[in-house]
Amino acid sequence: MYQIDFQKKAHIYFMGIGGISMSGFAELLHEEGFTVSGSDQKETTLTTHLEQLGITVKYGQCKENITSDIDLVVYTAAISKTNEEFIAAQEAGIPMIDRAEMVGQVMKNYSRAIAISGTHGKTTTTSMVSHIFLAAQLDPTISVGGILKAINGNLRVGKSENFITEACEYTNSFLKFHPTISLILNIEEDHMDFFKDLADIRHSFQQFTNLLPDNGLLVINGDITNHEEITAQCKAKILTYSTANENCNYHAANISYDSLGKGGFDVIENGNNIGHVQLAVVGEHNISNALSAIALARSLHLDMTVIQEGLAAFTGTDRRFQYKGELSGITIIDDYAHHPTEITATLEAAKKYPHKNTWCVFQPHTYTRTKAFLDDFAKALSKADKVVLADIYAAREVDPGDISSADIMEKIKELGTEAYYFPTFDEIENFLLKNCVKGDLLITMGAGDVVKIGESLLGL
Repeated sequence: MYQIDFQKKAHIYFMGIGGISMSGFAELLHEEGFTVSGSDQKETTLTTHLEQLGITVKYGQCKENITSDIDLVVYTAAISKTNEEFIAAQEAGIPMIDRAEMVGQVMKNYSRAIAISGTHGKTTTTSMVSHIFLAAQLDPTISVGGILKAINGNLRVGKSENFITEACEYTNSFLKFHPTISLILNIEEDHMDFFKDLADIRHSFQQFTNLLPDNGLLVINGDITNHEEITAQCKAKILTYSTANENCNYHAANISYDSLGKGGFDVIENGNNIGHVQLAVVGEHNISNALSAIALARSLHLDMTVIQEGLAAFTGTDRRFQYKGELSGITIIDDYAHHPTEITATLEAAKKYPHKNTWCVFQPHTYTRTKAFLDDFAKALSKADKVVLADIYAAREVDPGDISSADIMEKIKELGTEAYYFPTFDEIENFLLKNCVKGDLLITMGAGDVVKIGESLLGL
């Protein structure tokens, strides 16, 4: 198999170069001196940024784009095997690897490669670790699945041995990685269009821990049910953390929240109070995320003052309880939550935020997830005072015709919470303008394009 080697520059072509992850790695390899080009279906802010860097981006994917000077083709899961470029590259005999394999190969070029995994919280925790490393002046290379203000984007190219990235379990892509340090934040049912059941997911995470070298490090949430089963074959050093379990290496004590719901807590390290941390992000789930980042940082002997500085500077990434603006006294927040556990965490955090009623405008993500977690979605969303549902965002799927947002609405109503469903964003916006009042908190929520509703109301 082709191996990306930073000492041997080559021409790498990205099919689907405009994706949040693909664009970041395209930029990284460009910065490392590789010739980089690629294609995507349409122009976006990310592809425009790549073009401004000098990377050639072709719009529309046709066989003529595949030229003889290309040494390697990288493609995303969204690229069909019937894609013209894909077929042309195969026929030309050009080495081809998928995105996950590419990330894994890039990781091999760093002596400290950090992979942050879990069903929830990957982007936020990757950002927290990044902030700590920046505060410690460790000059990390960072690839994050969102826009991080501290690096003005989703990528930072450093000149040190430190590489920080997210590791997603979907299609077992993280099993192609080569980490020296791994974090496991949580393990729950998700991506049931790929995994058979929770046991199947846990097996994948167990395999993920086995990727670590003997001198590596695993930081794992001690609240994961029977986490010892996950780490049974791991030969690396293991550290545990928890927001409450005092038997873990790291836990939080004296947890408190300010008037905006931002958490503060004392860090207990192996029974010793080593200092207080004040976060600039909301919710108990972020205290848990921060603890994992602290455990990692402390394993590298970083001082608490640096850790405190890094975490205090982290105000969140785009689409994670992101303040969008205010309209006639109505506060509008946007959040990426698209799993029942994430929705619960976000709405619990919202309770600590000053407001009258909480309106949650939710756009379900994929038909398989909606069907698998129908009752759980209803239960989680009922934590809002009023729920407005948009149509399901199909993403990679085709509508099977047996599940819709109206099904969630009925379940929520059965639980005693006001719920409404409208098939278009225009109808939702008109309804909100008529019914939201000064002092209300409006949260647009989901992994699709529901953010457009709040932005449209604000005139952004």
